[in-house]
Amino acid sequence: MPFQSTGCNPGIEETRKAAWEWAESNGLALSPVARKKMVRTRPELWISLIFPTASQQHLDLFCQWLFWAFLVDDEFDDGPAGRDPRMCEAAIDRLVAVLDGGPPRGAMERALVGLRTRTYRDRSARWIRQFRRDTVAWLWTYYAEAVERAAGQAPTRSEFVKHRRDSVAMQPFLDLHEITAAIDLPESARSLPAYIALRNAVTDHSGLCNDICSFEKEALLGYEHNAVRLIQRDRDCTLQEAVDEAGAQLAQIAQRVQRAEKELVEEIEAAGIEGPTRAALERCVQDYRGLVRGDFDYHARAERYTRPDLVEVDERDSMSEHFAA
Repeated sequence: MPFQSTGCNPGIEETRKAAWEWAESNGLALSPVARKKMVRTRPELWISLIFPTASQQHLDLFCQWLFWAFLVDDEFDDGPAGRDPRMCEAAIDRLVAVLDGGPPRGAMERALVGLRTRTYRDRSARWIRQFRRDTVAWLWTYYAEAVERAAGQAPTRSEFVKHRRDSVAMQPFLDLHEITAAIDLPESARSLPAYIALRNAVTDHSGLCNDICSFEKEALLGYEHNAVRLIQRDRDCTLQEAVDEAGAQLAQIAQRVQRAEKELVEEIEAAGIEGPTRAALERCVQDYRGLVRGDFDYHARAERYTRPDLVEVDERDSMSEHFAA
């Protein structure tokens, strides 16, 4: 890990309390099992390591998005919707419709309306388009995985890299970074090859780090969409050999982050980008390093990843009441 820690937001404890109060006020009263899982997940830790200088207002909002996203993740990764493509499709269709302004049904959809309203306030149409694209792309990855599970298929390693770039859900949080950084990138900046490469590298690092730390937990659940599992299957090697290869790949991705940073500086010069747009891109370069390090540190500290022995198999045959109409 070549990047230095930027610390943890001092508002972590306040944002933890705000997240649980938000959940309760939105009717998201978790079952004892789901509550233990969320406590071990510590969304307030991830958000505070990723956004160490965010205001309390932004930290709370982003943590509530993450709390909501982890509920989605656990429902589709571990619950029956992840094994039934039709159930999965219907649920995601509803979430996307609500994100696009449709009427909510059920606690998760009502919570999404509130998050959407607070997030879109004072944001440009171009930013909203980007956030919507990234969020919807993430949601539909659950359907892709459900279909492959039902068909008894698994992606190739190269296919999985592209899939994981959306499924890890880092892209929407890179969009949220612009809120706390008080920037709004124009389309021209978003189209710079090195900016795209930088976002992809940051996202790929998070996805692979997550897979390395999640492998034992996901193996217990029979979950195949994991980079370590795919390496082990393709190479017919031991778990340790697969983990070692994944670790080497993680170091290479960190080098990609550094290379993309340098290339972005060169492209800013070549394009003659000045003023607020240049400052905004330079802010991304500055903050993304800390974001990568914060994500890395989180995975080493949250019991969701450090205690696979605490995993409880979800044997439900219907979705959580929070997703029901």
